[in-house]
Amino acid sequence: MRGAYCLVIELDEDKDIQVGKLGRFHFPKGYYVYVGSAMNDLDARIARHLRPSSEKKKHWHIDYLLDYARVIDVIRIPSEVNIEKDVAMFFSKYGKVIAPGFGSTDTGLETHLFYFEKMPKLEVVKE
Repeated sequence: MRGAYCLVIELDEDKDIQVGKLGRFHFPKGYYVYVGSAMNDLDARIARHLRPSSEKKKHWHIDYLLDYARVIDVIRIPSEVNIEKDVAMFFSKYGKVIAPGFGSTDTGLETHLFYFEKMPKLEVVKE
């Protein structure tokens, strides 16, 4: 299956984190939504993100945050075309940017990681 996904992440305490070569950022306690895509195997990509940090090499920016935070929900968005940029643009209207450039190298957007002080209310709407 191909498509986009959103990881809903909880960080229990404020943390300064070095995100690879991107830089060091202050991540406030709260909730984050990370938007990604997997145009080869959506389930495998999500499963990789859910594995403990000790079981994987750091490859993506999100790997650095997940050393300190936990995924509390996953939203799968099956799609034959890459809609990652559209989904990230949607969240950019509601979430705060903490780490410019985070996960957005391939789309040119400011970020693919969005901060929420309180748990965002996420609802899937089907037509």
